[in-house]
Amino acid sequence: MFKIKEDKGDILINVKVQPRASKNEVCGVYGDRIKIKLTAPPVEGEANEKLREFLAEKLEINKGRIEIISGHRGRNKLIKVIGIKKERFENLLTEEKKKVLQYYIY
Repeated sequence: MFKIKEDKGDILINVKVQPRASKNEVCGVYGDRIKIKLTAPPVEGEANEKLREFLAEKLEINKGRIEIISGHRGRNKLIKVIGIKKERFENLLTEEKKKVLQYYIY
C-alpha cells in the first residue's frame, strides 16, 4: 500500500518511473509506489531531471525543492519534496487520477 511519509514539514514518496513514454503523466499507485511515465530517456540523468521538472510543475513549486534521495540509476526512487504538506500531494494524486479516468469514461 502506498504511503506518503512526512518529515519535519517535508514529504517522502516512493516513485516508479517509466522512461521513454509517449507523454509525461502520473499513472496512479503501483504497489507501494506512485507510477510516473516520462518522455525522457534514462540516459545521463535526463529522466531524473525530467521527473523533478514534472513534479515541480504539477505541485507549482521550484524544482530545487524536489530531491532524489535514492534510486538515481534505477526506476524505483525515493523523492523528498521540501516544504509541502502531505494533503497537497494527495490532492495532486486525486486530480491526476480524475484525468486518467476521463479517458475511460465515454
